[in-house]
Amino acid sequence: MSATNITPTTRFFAPNVTRVVFCTSVAVKTAPTRSEINAGTDLSNEVNATNGWSVGSNLIDAPDLGTLFTSKVAGRTESPDSSLTMYQSLNNVDARSLLPRTTTGFILIMWGGDVTGRKMDVFPVTVSSVAKNLDDNKASDMQINFAITSQPAEDVTIP
Repeated sequence: MSATNITPTTRFFAPNVTRVVFCTSVAVKTAPTRSEINAGTDLSNEVNATNGWSVGSNLIDAPDLGTLFTSKVAGRTESPDSSLTMYQSLNNVDARSLLPRTTTGFILIMWGGDVTGRKMDVFPVTVSSVAKNLDDNKASDMQINFAITSQPAEDVTIP
């Protein structure tokens, strides 16, 4: 008898589906309310690229004298440095006014869209820097860097 197959996924292409929302206030990060989400700002249409926005675990060696093999155990969790690359506007009316350095709040990433019952991750953040990029041959953008200030809430059901 063979193992049971995993349930097939409904695959999707992230652009035009995934939503990135900034909320200044979320009372309970494991359960943002619909009114808190609606009071936020959807950044999705100005996001050029994302970096980080995950939670990983450090691995710790756990050797013993009974074997030459060194096993590992899961250690502390952490999030990598995270950022959003967003477009600059010629008249400076862009994300700089919403997310200047030291701004605190929450980044909500709704991987499958803002759809009730689907999942999102909630990252408590402080903006650490806003770096304007000066590149040839592409639209002007800026990298907004975030410090993730406490453990993110993962796979939270969207209300």
